[in-house]
Amino acid sequence: MKEWEWQLLEEKNVIDRVVVSGVEVKTGDRVRLLPRKGGDILDIALKGQIATIESIEQDYEGKSHICVVLDEDPGRDLGLMRQPGHRFFFDPSEVQTLPCEFQTAKDIEQKPSILIAGIGNIFLGDDGFGVEVAHELARRGFPAAVKVVDFGIRGLDLAYALQDGYETTILIDVFSRGQAPGTVYVVEPDLNDPGVSLAQGNFVEPHAMNPMNVLRMAAAMQAPLKRVLLVGCEPASLGGEEGEMGLSPAVKAAVNEAAKVVERLVEKILDEGRPETRN
Repeated sequence: MKEWEWQLLEEKNVIDRVVVSGVEVKTGDRVRLLPRKGGDILDIALKGQIATIESIEQDYEGKSHICVVLDEDPGRDLGLMRQPGHRFFFDPSEVQTLPCEFQTAKDIEQKPSILIAGIGNIFLGDDGFGVEVAHELARRGFPAAVKVVDFGIRGLDLAYALQDGYETTILIDVFSRGQAPGTVYVVEPDLNDPGVSLAQGNFVEPHAMNPMNVLRMAAAMQAPLKRVLLVGCEPASLGGEEGEMGLSPAVKAAVNEAAKVVERLVEKILDEGRPETRN
């Protein structure tokens, strides 16, 4: 079953495990792909490949489908972020379970619990702030629980990524609150606000980016939004009608400050999630 076919289904339920040839498999297990005969060229290419189960989902008829991410896919991390093109759906009869010792033959990548998303348009002056901060953060060492991605203006990709159930999502963008250019803010949007409710239909365009519209779209896609933080910067110029490459001096100077703010937020979030130790 191809992903575009899956998206046509009206409803889906995520389940923890399913039985394959009398053996129970669950999310995170590795399997060998054995597409049924008579498939297309993609099925031929995937035959025999080893993959990790990213999710197990049921359609509105109760039929189970196993979503996998290929072990050898260079874009495997995108698949784990639930982005199209790197996730493949199979019927349980089209996968083969692997021995227990083979499950540990390769370290199964654990999904990060924190997503840091830099967003913005580098051709619109200070609107490229989030992208620059994401690039700066990518050079810094974060634990495996943290994922840093430059989404640019790919709002649809971010909406798909939010399907992955991150405990915290940190969005980085410019937005104005009437302060001096370069002022860095930290705002926690109310996810229960009508502006991001399922009732709203003002969805983001596939090649545009607006943080609140992306959250609205993700909510409509039934993403398990938990905690969202917005780290923003007051812009000086968005390039005008002609557009402009590069940040203004004030906003460029704020890139490092914003990166430090995000680092402190990540450290605090991770500390809150660690079990208390007793002497």
